[in-house]
Amino acid sequence: MPDTHAAVAGHTVLIAGATSAAGIAAATALAAAGARVVAVGSDAGRLEHLREAVPEAGTHACDLASWPAVLELVQAVHDQHGPIDGLLHLVGGWRGGGGLAGQSDEDWDFLHERVLTTLRHTTRAFNNDLLASTAGRLAIVSSVTVDNPAPGGANYAAAKAAAETWTRAVGNGFAKAESAAASVVFVVKTLEGLENDLADHVVDLWEQDAASVNNTRIRLGETAPVPPRSESE
Repeated sequence: MPDTHAAVAGHTVLIAGATSAAGIAAATALAAAGARVVAVGSDAGRLEHLREAVPEAGTHACDLASWPAVLELVQAVHDQHGPIDGLLHLVGGWRGGGGLAGQSDEDWDFLHERVLTTLRHTTRAFNNDLLASTAGRLAIVSSVTVDNPAPGGANYAAAKAAAETWTRAVGNGFAKAESAAASVVFVVKTLEGLENDLADHVVDLWEQDAASVNNTRIRLGETAPVPPRSESE
């Protein structure tokens, strides 16, 4: 049975890119904690697989790289589930290799669209929900390569760094509005094998005061949040 004593219980959490292994793990953990889960993906077949794994989840197919499609998603989510209290953004992908010469425009376009454009769309579309929530939370997953980028992963690291900057801007907006919302960046080398760890950390975000976690970077496997990089770093 769902844990109705968990702080996230009763809150509606949307997972973008929910059909990945990490998305299914997060959906499972959130549902077990009593949250209302809204799972969004681009592949109807994979969404059906998620529904089998987490039957409590509501599912929506959407191309998050399309702003009109995201606006339609917002309307559908509001109609069926009401406003959201949390957004876990897991849309991503990796392209790289070949040193600087191998950083192709095609790879950059792919990463820019999936890593950054989808994040911009979802956070802009649902920002009012998170601001109005009694416990709004935004979380993304970034990479250790942002701190130590290599030439062969320059496209990827740059896209992830931009996503972190966007997420911090959202968090600063939360703070400026004096809302009860918080924005968090989880940092990993690879998510493989850490899906359940991520899921537990996501659930735990609602156990903590917003001000204590807003605009922090949390490396999975570590217990303490890591402050954002200063401008001089």
